[in-house]
Amino acid sequence: MLKLLKLLVIGLLFFSISYASSVTDVTKTKLKEIENLELFQKAEIKILKVYDAGSLYILDTLIQENRQELLLTKDKLTLITGKAIDVKTGRQIIIPVDMSVLNGKEAVAYGTGNEEYYVFTDPECPYCKKFESFYPKIKDKVTLKIFFYPLSFHKNAREMSMYVLSKKGNEERIKTMLSITPDSKEYVNRKIDDDTRLKLEAILDEHINIAQNLNVSGTPSVYDKEGRKISWAQLLMSHGVNLE
Repeated sequence: MLKLLKLLVIGLLFFSISYASSVTDVTKTKLKEIENLELFQKAEIKILKVYDAGSLYILDTLIQENRQELLLTKDKLTLITGKAIDVKTGRQIIIPVDMSVLNGKEAVAYGTGNEEYYVFTDPECPYCKKFESFYPKIKDKVTLKIFFYPLSFHKNAREMSMYVLSKKGNEERIKTMLSITPDSKEYVNRKIDDDTRLKLEAILDEHINIAQNLNVSGTPSVYDKEGRKISWAQLLMSHGVNLE
């Protein structure tokens, strides 16, 4: 009889490990072994995928319709919620994400730098506008691929997002994104026909779906090309930008 897994909740603490140089998929046999563990059966936790990170397994799971990453020790006796940090690099170990599939789906591409980041923004979010105010200071160092993720409590955000998307060309969208407010004359007097609106709705819904699959919970959210979430403030400071 399989011993019931012990559940160790880390909370705000980090779990530091030394792991293999790459995170790889497990075999189908190993995946089945983990799926059949008693805790997952009783708690109705659906395992979407499992990765081998050396001294731990990283589990991509669905718990009550919510995506969540869990960590499982190799002896399969301890399940961990929290973050795993590589002790050699100090970087968080994450489930591999192919962010390149998002290329070409962004609303706006800003900057000409070699460092590439994916940004999820809300045009009515004050923190997003604060981040945007620093864009010119890093435009030659980074390329920001920007997606819209209007938050439900910002009543104008969805319409404002579609208004930016309605503009022709990247430069025109950038100009509109950086200047738009709920009271902007052009925005207030906007006219979008029904066919165009349907197309814009589809694009925006795709952006929202992408954000939800990445577990974006607020804006602005920034990810590097490996799918690792980073702080927008830290990104700016890493390029010598004074936030005061």
